[in-house]
Amino acid sequence: MKGDSETAVTLEETIRRLGAVLGLDAVGFTTALPSDRTAFLRDWWSRGYGGEMEYIGRRLEERVDPRRVLPEARSIVVVGLWCAPEVDDPSSEDDIPASLRGRVARYAGGDDYHDVLLERVRALEAALPALVGQSVRSRSYVDTGPVLERAAAEGAGLGWIGKNSCLIHPELGSHLMLGVILCDLPLQPDAAVADHCGTCRACLDVCPTDAFPQPYVLDATRCISYTTIEAKGPIPESLREAHGDHVFGCDLCQSVCPWNRSRPRTLPEDPLGLRTRLEKRGEWRRPLLEWILGLDDEGFREATRKTALRRPGRVGLLRNALVAAGNSGDRALLDAVSRHIESEDAGLAEQARWALDRLRAAPEPVPL
Repeated sequence: MKGDSETAVTLEETIRRLGAVLGLDAVGFTTALPSDRTAFLRDWWSRGYGGEMEYIGRRLEERVDPRRVLPEARSIVVVGLWCAPEVDDPSSEDDIPASLRGRVARYAGGDDYHDVLLERVRALEAALPALVGQSVRSRSYVDTGPVLERAAAEGAGLGWIGKNSCLIHPELGSHLMLGVILCDLPLQPDAAVADHCGTCRACLDVCPTDAFPQPYVLDATRCISYTTIEAKGPIPESLREAHGDHVFGCDLCQSVCPWNRSRPRTLPEDPLGLRTRLEKRGEWRRPLLEWILGLDDEGFREATRKTALRRPGRVGLLRNALVAAGNSGDRALLDAVSRHIESEDAGLAEQARWALDRLRAAPEPVPL
């Protein structure tokens, strides 16, 4: 009788171990079949919750059924890379008021997570043929293909989808960057993780724009992450005040989640320095609004080089900073905002006027 040490290692375990060697924090497996979770996308899209994200509608059925992306697909390998909590903000130690700074989502401002994670995903994908001794049909994506990563991750046992529509890993919380590999291998699916949200609704209650019409359903058109990154035109005036100081993305619904508020029970190691690459550059930890509003085309390209911050473009980032400036109540930003009231972009000019009106209505600072 063979001892435990001689027990054959399954292909799934071999892939999982290789993923760990590549610096990945989670690896799971699910089938490439459509599910109730993916089918819900049809209803979600029909309600208009996807806004201007036409790329979703164009390949809707592929997102519902992964086999439309890769007909031979039998399994999906889902991987996760944990985005570590931010350290104390060094900007809090200087004399610059918080009102002069903007806020950037925790995953942005360092190397673009798409690139960092895709390197690892493609390395894992490239190893599959050697692991099985035969050719493998596969396709890999990190948030860029017609695959519902969170639905696949839930199916692969990497966590459950919470009331804020984020995947929540029981050990690492919801700050996981996800990648997928569709392949024709008959991999054993992992067991699903039960929903542990219970009666908690902290994420729903904290949302300043009421982006959740009901638990587990996100109206992206009201979400700050959508309006500061995906939307192309001006931010709707009815949502501007609620945007506060956000200039790129929003972490509010995740920051109050009990599964994120405490230190993870098992901190993953980072031998390859992947999370170090994701850490924000100093200027993006709490960026100065005046600095953002002064960026020209060349300055924008340099400041956002290799980061996800390029997604909204310079005009989009300026738009976001104008709204944050208007919400700041700090008249020290009057000059920085005024420079944009004659912008060739009509949307920027309108939002500059909006911000200017709010700043002029702010009370004068009280002399010390």
